[in-house]
Amino acid sequence: MTATQPPRGNLYILSAPSGGGKTSLSRALLPWLSAHGLEAEISVSYTTRAPRPGEQEGVHYHFIDAVEFQRRVDAGDFLEHADVFGRRYGTGRQRTLALLDAGHDLILDIDWQGARQVRRQMPEAIGIFILPPSAVELERRLRSRGQDSDEVIEGRMAAARAEMSHWNEYDYLIVNENFDRALEQLGAIFLERRLRQGGQAERHRTLIADLLASSGQKG
Repeated sequence: MTATQPPRGNLYILSAPSGGGKTSLSRALLPWLSAHGLEAEISVSYTTRAPRPGEQEGVHYHFIDAVEFQRRVDAGDFLEHADVFGRRYGTGRQRTLALLDAGHDLILDIDWQGARQVRRQMPEAIGIFILPPSAVELERRLRSRGQDSDEVIEGRMAAARAEMSHWNEYDYLIVNENFDRALEQLGAIFLERRLRQGGQAERHRTLIADLLASSGQKG
């Protein structure tokens, strides 16, 4: 590493069942971190599903068709990819590595399938799993969207139980009962990782050298 190159960024994997609140938490996390002097980015995934109302290309997802998605799979362009509810999602490899090399902390909003793929290639990635406070509350959140039939809700609850069974594959566990508390807990993980000695030594190399050089010279 050269003197001008920043320490490599941290890669975070954020997973939760549908209705767990990870999307809301990850979006609220960015301004929370900025207020505490840290910057992070949320990786923009590729997907074969159609945009929902209000979603923008390159902001929420990169929207591509199934043929293009498979072409990228075959070319090894994805760091991870998974099939979820009949749609395909993937994380771009090149963009992810470029951001990390530039010193940016990066958040992957992916499921346990993708998390396993990433951890196999990048075991240093930090896994965070978010749980709802109860099954009753999870079902209430899913129903509050007002978009799905009872049959669809039942299927989503079954999928949520399958997702939650992988909670112990992650480094950190947060129960999202109170949003503000869960946000603070999530932010604390990022702060703790940034304050570790190795990274701080690189970021403040000049300061540390100056402090040690001047120590004891006066008095």
